[in-house]
Order: sequence, then structure tokens, then C-alpha cells
Amino acid sequence: MSDIVLTTLNAKYAHASFGLRYLLANLGPLASRARLLEFDISQRPLDIVEAILSRDPKIVGVGVYIWNAEQSLRVVADLKRISPQTIVVLGGPEVSHETDRQEIVGLADYVITGEADLAFAELCERLLAGRKPLNKILPADLPEFAPKNGSDASTTRTLQLPYELYDETDIAHRVIYVEASRGCPFRCEFCLSSLDVPVRNVPLETFLPAMERLLARGVRHFKFVDRTFNLNLNVGRSILDFFWQRYTPGLFLHFEMIPDRLPEALREPIARFPAGALQFEVGIQTFDQEVAARISRRQDNDKLSENLRFLRERTGVHVHADLIVGLPGEGIDSFAAGFDKLVALAPQEIQVGILKRLRGTPITRHDEQWEMVYSPHPPYEVLRTKVLDFATLQRLRRFSRFWDLFSNSGNFRESAPLLWAGPSDAAQRQSPFCTFLRFSDWLYARVGRNHAIALQTLGEMLLRYLIEEIPCDAQTAAGALWRDYQRAGRCELPDFLKMYVPKPLRSARRQTLEDVALRRQARHLA
Repeated sequence: MSDIVLTTLNAKYAHASFGLRYLLANLGPLASRARLLEFDISQRPLDIVEAILSRDPKIVGVGVYIWNAEQSLRVVADLKRISPQTIVVLGGPEVSHETDRQEIVGLADYVITGEADLAFAELCERLLAGRKPLNKILPADLPEFAPKNGSDASTTRTLQLPYELYDETDIAHRVIYVEASRGCPFRCEFCLSSLDVPVRNVPLETFLPAMERLLARGVRHFKFVDRTFNLNLNVGRSILDFFWQRYTPGLFLHFEMIPDRLPEALREPIARFPAGALQFEVGIQTFDQEVAARISRRQDNDKLSENLRFLRERTGVHVHADLIVGLPGEGIDSFAAGFDKLVALAPQEIQVGILKRLRGTPITRHDEQWEMVYSPHPPYEVLRTKVLDFATLQRLRRFSRFWDLFSNSGNFRESAPLLWAGPSDAAQRQSPFCTFLRFSDWLYARVGRNHAIALQTLGEMLLRYLIEEIPCDAQTAAGALWRDYQRAGRCELPDFLKMYVPKPLRSARRQTLEDVALRRQARHLA
């Protein structure tokens, strides 16, 4: 039995909850009376409630996020009906803002808003001692990784790191999240990090030994959740140097980076790593300077472009770049121009995301002027704007999904670009955005969905479109598709290619170091 149960619903089994481990690590003397129970959103709420109540807890702490908000509501509702005496405490970004509008908040006993790492322990101590707070909504003080200058280190509570709480199953089967800092100095209005100031760094003398212990336990994939890995050059360089000195094949590091900040002090250590060791998530979001200014985003597009060219041409970094559809005032022509510019910079992945109205973000100040209409249900995606009607946004949602299937998946690396490949004269080449949007519309008209489509069906439809609609030489298109199939490790020639691919080519196999790295990353991030 456990007096305290910490729980959440992860998006996937492989996603270990970083937040719960921080809460448990900072429970102090109460940690021995607590149990961590993780679930995922595919599990039935009643089964989750049964597992929680089997521990007979006095307090249940629930982490609520955009991806589990609806399921968490059902879990909390059923839990309180079955066991009304069990105290339910909510925390997480989804319940840290607009608490007066949320049904789940009404059902819970307490809600801790903000970073609850230390505040949850303080609340549990009071509740177990019978000293219930008068207020339901409890704003948390901002926790620190080290005492502030001038404060008494012996009396100041600081964050304890949670890495010892990753067990052997986590290390073997789940994503290991780490952070060297919290906060973001920027004010992008669509992002919750715009509310998260100031930036606080974990002291390197604490952080690096913790990473050393994870390495010693067999961790080889590290996903940094820092919003601005390359903001502090000393910290960024120190972390890269640390992992380079301990590099062994199979090491993989994921970072989020500021796209227009990559000085020589970071370029040199980045370039040391072999292909497949580093992945950078680069949030570009928009190339339109007027739109960027409107949402308070500062970005030097010239430096951004130079940095991406450096990463692609002179390093082995796998670049995952993000663009957002539906920002206030950005129409389809502006988005198309930005997308084409990004394709020309050749990141391995381009994630096309739909704008979400995250609770508490100031993006809502544009609702009236730009006629922003969002779904009231998670993940709160924009449905239409003044310059993008609903039908257009639906087309762009399909565009995003099909781009994932044909480009980001790595399954059609050579064949998909044939959709927009044109003459050697760049002025005559097709717009990647326009040509892929036409393909997306054509494909949806024939299959009627953008999910649960077999890989062979995708390949067959791509070949048909290339031959009939581009038009592309049949053997050129089929040869590219066959090489893509082999590159992905498939040996059997699909039936739809047999009439085009000569027999001597059917046994050929090509595999590069980058291909191996891409497949390894795909398995890890799936």
C-alpha cells in the first residue's frame, strides 16, 4: 500500500514521465510512502482507476497534459465517484492556466499551478498531517536548481535531480529525458515557454556526474528537453565535450536549438560527432518577418539559413525543422514560400504543425483581428482564420500527414522528391509545396483517408501519380522506388514494380551510413 500515488497517462509506453520522476525525487522523507504508476492513453480509464485504487492511496497526484487531458478527466471523474475520500491533486501545463474553465479542476481536490516539483511535497506533508489548505488552486513558487546568490544554501530547498529513478526497464525500453536548463528567454506567443522565465541552468558540477551515472548504467539515447540548448555557449559546449569524450557507437543525443544562434564555439564540437549521433530540433515556425513580429518572435532568417546549411553540409547532424500552419495573418502563399525555402535548405525532416491555442498563451490576443477560431477540444488546433478558411486548413492537415508518410518517414527518400524535381535550371523547377499539395489532394481523393494506409499502397499510388500526372519516366520513377525499398531493408520486389524494374537490378542493394542512422533514429523516436 502507498499513501501517495503519482500517476499520468503518457502518449506512448516508450515515453517515461519526466515530471513524475521529478516529483518523486523531491518528496524527501515522504518518498518511501509514495508509488509511481504510469499508464498510456490507449488504456481504459476504469482499468487505470482499478490499478490506482489497488494501492489504497490517501493522495493521488495526476499529471495533466494536452495529450492526455480528455482521458485524465475520465480517470479523475471515475476515481472520485468510486473513492470520494481519496484526495486528488492535479498538476501540469494543462491545468496551470484557465482553471476556472475546466471540468477536471472542479472534480479535483487541489490544483498546483506552475512547476510543482517542490510544492507537491509541501502539500502532501500538510495533507498527511491533517492540515488542509483553505484554497483549492495553489500557485507554486518557481523552484531553483541551486541557491540564489546571497541565499543560505543550508536552509534553501533546491531541486533534486530524478535520474536515479529511471529503472532498468526504462533504460532498456523507454526514452530517457534529461534537462540541463529550464525556461526560455523568448516571448513567442504560441508557446507556453514564453511564460517560463527566467532561464535556470542545472549546475554542471551536478548535471554532468548524473549523466556519467546514466552512461554507466547503459543509457545511450538522451533526449534533452531544454527549450534553448544553445543559448548558453559555455553550458552547450561543456555538454557536447562531455559526451564526445565518452562517445561510443550507438550514442544518440537529441537537442532543441535556437535556429539563428550557432557560433564557432559550438560548431567545432558539433562537427566532431559522426552521422546519426546528434539530432537537432530546429523551431523555425515561419519565415514571414511580419508574421514573426506579430507573434513576438525574434529570428534572423539569414543566420538561420546559414546555420542550417552548415549543419547539413559540414556535420552529421540529423535536422528536424518545424513550421506552423495557421499563425495569425499568415496565408497559404506566405506559408508556401517559407516551406519551399526550408526544402531548399534540405533538413532531413520538416514537421508541419497546425497552430494550437495552448492554455495561458497570449496568442489569443489576435483572435478578434485575425478571426482565429480554435477547436474547444485538445489539442485545440486552429479551425479557421481570416486568411485560411476551414477547407484550406483541412487540406493543409492532410498535407502535413502525407508529408510525414512520404518524406519524414525516410521510406521514399529518392522517389518523393521526383514530385517537384524539374529541369536543371532552378527558375523552371516546381514549387515543392504546390506540387506536394496537388499530390496530397489527388491521393486523398482516391484513398479517402490519411491514416492506416499500407506502405505498399503508398508506394503504388506514388508511382502511379509520378507516371500519370507529373509525368515522369516510368523506369526512372520505378527505379527510385525500388532503391527506396531496398534502402529500408526490404528485399522482395513489390508486384507493382515488376513490370518496370529489370531483373539484374532486382538483387542490387544500396545502404549508406546515413541510412542506417536514420533507421535507428526512427526506431528510437517512434
